[in-house]
Amino acid sequence: MIEASAVTTSKRWALPNLLTYGRVVAVPLVCLFLLPPHSDWMRWVAFTLFAIAAVTDFFDGYLARAWQQQSSLGRMLDPIADKLLVAAILLSLSAIGTINGWSIWAAIVILCREILVSGLREYLAELHVSLPVTKIAKWKTTVQLLALGFLILGPAGHAILPHTEVYGLGLLWLAALLTLYSGWDYMVAGLKHVADD
Repeated sequence: MIEASAVTTSKRWALPNLLTYGRVVAVPLVCLFLLPPHSDWMRWVAFTLFAIAAVTDFFDGYLARAWQQQSSLGRMLDPIADKLLVAAILLSLSAIGTINGWSIWAAIVILCREILVSGLREYLAELHVSLPVTKIAKWKTTVQLLALGFLILGPAGHAILPHTEVYGLGLLWLAALLTLYSGWDYMVAGLKHVADD
């Protein structure tokens, strides 16, 4: 009993889980540096924190599998950390006007899909049915993170890449289209089980 408890505790503080915890902690910090009055250096700090958090999204899962340190806590917290990061940054960028006009619809599509798929996964979990991540969903996540990176940098990045926000908004719309496609895939796969039930 003591040994099992020790193993659980050690997994809880294993590096893959620590990376996930770090991603959760990064969420309010990135948003804090985006809030007005924001300057170029604050945007660079927000971008750096976001880039580190985005990289940990790959490494936490990879290391957990490679080192056989997968845990229930990690499986539960990893997608939550991803969604918190994306949702909080989309809302912050909308609040400061980086995402505005018609582009807000791209953000709404992304947020609605995340909520929809999360609800579907939760329902299917009760039926002991898993919903594996598709390749198109992985592409969606990659494009989404790139879009957010460009948008976080915004005018601070003009010295390196002029019109940074234009590229960011273009990628955001591409992410929204991939979001619709992957969300439809998940809904079709999930509704089969709902119908069977």
